[in-house]
Amino acid sequence: MATRKHRRVFPRFVVVTGLSGAGKSHAMRALEDAGYFCVDNLPVALISTFADLMLASEGQIPRAAVGVDIREGEALTAFPKVYLRLKRRPELGAHLIFLEADDAVLLRRFSETRRPHPLARDRSAAEGLHEERRRLQAIRKLADRIIETSRLSVHDLRRRMHEVVGAGGAATPLAVNVVSFAFRHGVPTDADLVFDVRFLPNPHFVPELRPFSGLDARVSGYVLRATAAGRFLSLTSALLAFLLPQYIKEGKTYLTVAIGCTGGRHRSVAIAEALGRRVKRVKGIQVRVRHRDVAEQ
Repeated sequence: MATRKHRRVFPRFVVVTGLSGAGKSHAMRALEDAGYFCVDNLPVALISTFADLMLASEGQIPRAAVGVDIREGEALTAFPKVYLRLKRRPELGAHLIFLEADDAVLLRRFSETRRPHPLARDRSAAEGLHEERRRLQAIRKLADRIIETSRLSVHDLRRRMHEVVGAGGAATPLAVNVVSFAFRHGVPTDADLVFDVRFLPNPHFVPELRPFSGLDARVSGYVLRATAAGRFLSLTSALLAFLLPQYIKEGKTYLTVAIGCTGGRHRSVAIAEALGRRVKRVKGIQVRVRHRDVAEQ
């Protein structure tokens, strides 16, 4: 008998809460990167109204997330009833994520950041944390997902949040900028990886090619015909094919690959164009090729 496969439905409306210092701010940023319209520390009394506005936006706000924490004070006692009403609305797909960590980890984080615990203005951070756990107990019981962050890095938490909301481990494609430049004008300040192609034959010394840039087919053909150029492109493409998925895994959103030659008009331009075409084959990235110094004479 064939079994029916159930399609996983990801939440449209997410509430993030939990213990102070457990990573709510990082979790909210991860949701924002995943395409959620995020509002942090929204008063409990306005959560239902915000959900209504999302549904009435006619697709302008397809997914939304709100952050709720102990700073709400006594108003937080109303949250369980508010959330249960949201759960009864299937069009919202409401999902409650509760973040927590070990006391020792949370106390260390407060010590490192030198920020006071919200409930420890006139007492120790440990006492404030104990009181916070007590107040949030009822909310924790309602959580659809509890994430323990004691041993999670910022990148680990980001991946965990994306798994929950269906962002597939990377909210947006890694933006890879391949930039050609002239060493005589300096290396681009935003370069993550720099490659020097001044070892290649230089069209500058070929009179009929000198007036044109590496965007010209004649110049590009001259540069790319060199055996060393083909070898360089093969090795560099293989390196990037390995590196780019690692950067994506670590949550990197931008990467600049700088290709330099002496004048920034011929060799670096031709190689940057060729490398950009090859890099586009890597999944999960968007490639942009630009030429910083191609207009220089």
